[in-house]
Order: sequence, then structure tokens, then C-alpha cells
Amino acid sequence: MTAPLTADAHEYGLAGDGTADDRPALQKLVDALGDATAADGRPRTVRVPAGRYVIRDRPVLWRSGVSLIGAGRGATCFALTNPGAPTQPVPLAWFTTAQHGAGRDNHIADVTFAHFEIDGSGVQTEEYEVLAKGLGLQYVLRGRFTDLYIHDTAATGFGCDFLQDTVVEGVLAERCGRQDPGEDMGGAGIGIGVGGWGPVERLAVTDCTATGNGTNGIFLELQQDHWVPPRGIRITACHTEGNRYGISDWGADGLLVTGCTMLGNHVAGFDVSAQGTTSVGGRGGIVTGCVIDGNVGDGIALGNTPGPYAFRGNRISDNGRYGYWQHNLAGGDQEPATDIVLESNDIHDNALDGIRVDAPLHEPAIFGNRVRNNGRRAAPLTRGGGEGVTCGPLSLTDPHADWLPGGHRGKTLTVGAGDTEVTAVVTDNTATVLTLAPRRPGARTAWPSDAVPGPGTPYRLPDSPSPRTGLTAAAVITHPYVHGNRVRDDGHPRTQTHALWIAHEATWTGGRVSGNDFSGNASAATRFDSAPSGGRWRDNDG
Repeated sequence: MTAPLTADAHEYGLAGDGTADDRPALQKLVDALGDATAADGRPRTVRVPAGRYVIRDRPVLWRSGVSLIGAGRGATCFALTNPGAPTQPVPLAWFTTAQHGAGRDNHIADVTFAHFEIDGSGVQTEEYEVLAKGLGLQYVLRGRFTDLYIHDTAATGFGCDFLQDTVVEGVLAERCGRQDPGEDMGGAGIGIGVGGWGPVERLAVTDCTATGNGTNGIFLELQQDHWVPPRGIRITACHTEGNRYGISDWGADGLLVTGCTMLGNHVAGFDVSAQGTTSVGGRGGIVTGCVIDGNVGDGIALGNTPGPYAFRGNRISDNGRYGYWQHNLAGGDQEPATDIVLESNDIHDNALDGIRVDAPLHEPAIFGNRVRNNGRRAAPLTRGGGEGVTCGPLSLTDPHADWLPGGHRGKTLTVGAGDTEVTAVVTDNTATVLTLAPRRPGARTAWPSDAVPGPGTPYRLPDSPSPRTGLTAAAVITHPYVHGNRVRDDGHPRTQTHALWIAHEATWTGGRVSGNDFSGNASAATRFDSAPSGGRWRDNDG
């Protein structure tokens, strides 16, 4: 075969009719162009006209220097299927360390994947298989992935690792990880393994969207625990919604997250923890100018990091638990996090505490924040049922109720009795309607087996916890700097009970607490179940 610099896929045997298996022809073409590139050093491009191209039972082994360019999302679609190989994962393209010996000296270089769709709904493996991705390349140099629509894959949608001098832009990943129950590895919309190129990996992820994916919307994961967490990675102008986690840093150093939105994710909008394969959390990151809103659990969940980490100028609001939660998971780093910075954030209307510290901090700086109207989970224990009570796929309505708006946010709703009992999580409520979270990311109903409870079914909601504060310390905190914050309730006497609570299990030593506005909270400005030791407390209002 002659090897032109640009090859039309139809001219080389790809049918694109939605029926014929186009994998053999595509593999043959990729091999021919890859051989030609290796011979003369000139990268090649496969142009794929509009059509539906079936990739059946085996993925295409990709070659360096070969790009794949479609006619646009929805026009050019690669449909992945495995009817004859139920144990075989079928990404569109793969090149991995385990299967193909990929590494720094055996990598994919100078490739572009652009302007097409990957439909992974036709792949169903007998057991969950992390390689059942949309794209599965490792060790890519000078890559560009742009304007891709990847959806309904069994595992991660965009699952490429070790990306050097690479841009991932305009990727839409929806309902990926459908075979992942949410606790297995992978299963993300955009999941990128890091660390393979060494301490610096120059990667930009920009203008991407990830919705309804089984685990993370977008995440970075250190792949070997003895590797140095890499610097040089940026995530900008991305949107994550309805995933288990929105954006997660599981092992980078100095990750920059700027101008992103993280909405309605089930566990947390932004997460740093030991969830990844190496149990290594990120460190040194900066999150700025983001909207982290309406997540079912926490807005920001940060733990298993030695620090530092900084959050500046973000809106963290209407989340179902804490606005910001400092915690450590078992199995990860347990040392105090040093130099955690919360600066100039607007933290408001979260269900429980605005800021909650359940893991040790050393020299944190919390300054210039507006922490208001948190503790919205203020409604008392409620029981109901009978005439007029109805359930929808994502709601429960009781026309006789008179609930405090937002007062059940984040609570677990129990419906039915005995063997018919089911639960769902409340994301918000009006006086008569509870809005419920989907039972898992990507689901269209809150109820198991899609069976909506019948009219009149009894229900109950638990009591509200107390206290619910602007800032809670429930761990060892040494030499904190808390200055210039406005921590108050603006006309909501049934929500934020205290500005600052030092719980009985906390140890607060030294530091400076000054120039804060602690006035206007429902119960008192402060509550000290454990007395602070030393430090300077002065010029605080309230």
C-alpha cells in the first residue's frame, strides 16, 4: 500500500454503514501509515467521513504519528461492540504498558484525535474491566485530543495516561463507567494517569464537560506510589455535573484548577484524597475562580495530603453536607496538612458546616472569606404518608407539609416500611416537595430498580444535627491564621448556629484569630467545648 500524508478512510475499505466491522480495515490503514511515518518521519492523518463505523470485538492498536480526524460530533461515530468476545475490552484505540510495552522510550508521538463520537454502549464485559474505555493510550508525546464526544463506555471514557506536551480540549464525556458501581478503579468520564514522564508532565485539560459518569468527572491519578507526583498540569474552564466526584486530584503536585464548575456531584465537587490506586493524594494545588454548587455531598473534600493547597475566590454553595471538609481516609497520608489556604471564598447555604476540619492542620490560613447562612439542614424529624403523598422519579410531594425550604437538604429519606423500605438522598426541598438525587450517577431515578413508590406510601426524614456552624474545628489545629472573615447568618436564625465551634475532640494551639465578624449567628458567636491554648484573639466582632 502506498502511504499518503492524508488518507480518506472510505478509499481504504472502511464502510461506515453501521453494520460492517470496520476494525480490520482501520487497523490495516493505521499500520501502513505508522510504518510509513517510522520510515520517513512524516506524520500521517486518517480522515473519516460522516458515518457510523463499527469496531467489533478487538480494539485498534495505535501507531505513532497517525492522527484520526472525523467530520464532527454526531457525524462521524465509532460504535464499539464485543458480541463475539464478552471478556474483551474494546476501546477504539489502545497502546498500553501492560499489553504493548509502552514507556518513555516506546511511546505514541505527534497524534491528533478530533471531531468524532465514540459510542461505547455496545460493549458489555462479563466482569467489570478497567480497559473497556473509549480511548486507552499510554505514554503520549505531543498529542492533541479535541472536539470528541465519548459516551456510555463500560469503564472510563477518555482513559489516556502519561500525556506530555499534550492538550485535551472540548471533550464531552457522558455516562461513562456504566459497569462501575462507583467504588472500582476507573469508571470516569476523563481519567488521566500521571507520573510516567517524571516530575514534570506538561498537560492542559480545557473546556471539557463530564456529566453522569460512574466515578469521577475529571481526575488525575498517580500510577506508581514510588513515582514523584508531577507538576505542570492545568484544568481550566471545565464543567463536571452529576458524577460521583466532580474533579479529583489523586496524586499531582501543583495542579491548577481555574474557572471550572462542579455541580450536583454525588460525593464531592472537588476531591483530594487517597481514593486512587496508589493511595496518594495531591499536594500543592491551587483552585481559583470556580463554582462548586449543589453537590449531593461536600463542596470540597480535602485529605490525605501533606499540603500545601490553596482555594481562592471560589463560590462554594448549596451543597448537601459541608462546604469545605478537611478529612483523611484510612490507608492514605495521615500527617498534618501544612499551609492549607482558604482565601476570599464565598461559602454559603451549605447543609451543615461551611468549613469543617476533621483532620489535623498545621499553620492553616483562613482569611477574607464570607461564610454565611450555612447549616441549612435545620428542619426537624418528619413523618408522613397517606392521602396526597406521591413520588416521581426524582421527587416526593406531600401537599399537606410545611417544610422549611432547604431544611431537609442532604438528609436520607426513607420510604415504605418493612421489606418494602427504600431510601434516597434529598438534594433540596420546598414547603411541599423534596427533590431527590439519582440513585447513582447517570441514573434517571432515585429509586432502586426504577420502581417508583406508590401513592400514599409512608415516609420519614431524620432530625437536624446541631450545632451547624460557619467553622468547626474537630481535630488538632496548630498555629492557625484566621483573619478578616465574615462568618454570620444573614437573617436566617434557624440555620448557622455559631460562627466558630471548637469541638471537645479538638486541640487548638497558638495562632491568631483577629478582625473577624462573628456576629448574627442563631445561638452565639463561638462555642468552645475545648478551650484554645495560647495565640492572639483580638478585634473580633460578636
